[in-house]
Amino acid sequence: MRQALRLLGMTLGLMVVAARGAIAQSLQPPIPPSPTPPATAAEQLNLDPATIENSPVLQRWLQEVPDVQSDIRHDPAFRTRVRLGYTHFPSSGDSGVNVGIEDVFVGRSGITASADYQIVRDRQTYGAEARYYVLPLGSYVNVAPTVGYRHVESDRDSVDGVSLGARLMLSPSRTGAADASLSQSFVAPGTADEVGITTLSFGYALTHRLRLSTDLQQQNAPRSKDRRVGVSLEWML
Repeated sequence: MRQALRLLGMTLGLMVVAARGAIAQSLQPPIPPSPTPPATAAEQLNLDPATIENSPVLQRWLQEVPDVQSDIRHDPAFRTRVRLGYTHFPSSGDSGVNVGIEDVFVGRSGITASADYQIVRDRQTYGAEARYYVLPLGSYVNVAPTVGYRHVESDRDSVDGVSLGARLMLSPSRTGAADASLSQSFVAPGTADEVGITTLSFGYALTHRLRLSTDLQQQNAPRSKDRRVGVSLEWML
């Protein structure tokens, strides 16, 4: 009888201990599941990570959605260029070199400054001008009145003075990869020595920074007319 009571007591003790353990376990807060790592940009877009690494545009959009309207207004479709090239006058057979810098932007405005210098045998031509692009700088087509100073020498004429004109700019690529321009200017306008200069230029990028450009120019002076052909390498800033 005593042995049966002892076994019954041990059984009841084990049941009490088990019940206490179950109650204590039920009162403990649940262990939260391990957080799932956030999906990468490539996983969200279902793209190859190499595609994002090789695309600055995608990287920029993933960091922050750009203000496209502001970019079109203030981000130029063409870039500042430093030029070094070869100049040739077919009528006389003379050749020389030319250097210049094109479209140095004044802040985020449409005002730019340009300057050039060329020497062909014993004659020099140089000048500087300011341009004001009237349309948003990111436009594929833009127009700019120009004002500056220019010195022009030819076989029969040597004229210097104020230069007034206009420039039409075509930029099919917003990175400066390709563009074309047509300029018309008048040196010493309204005087007997007035010289009209028409210039047609084309540029095409060879690398991200280096471009090849060509320009055709017609100079109409009081006592002579002359044509000039130029081929240059340009470094884009």
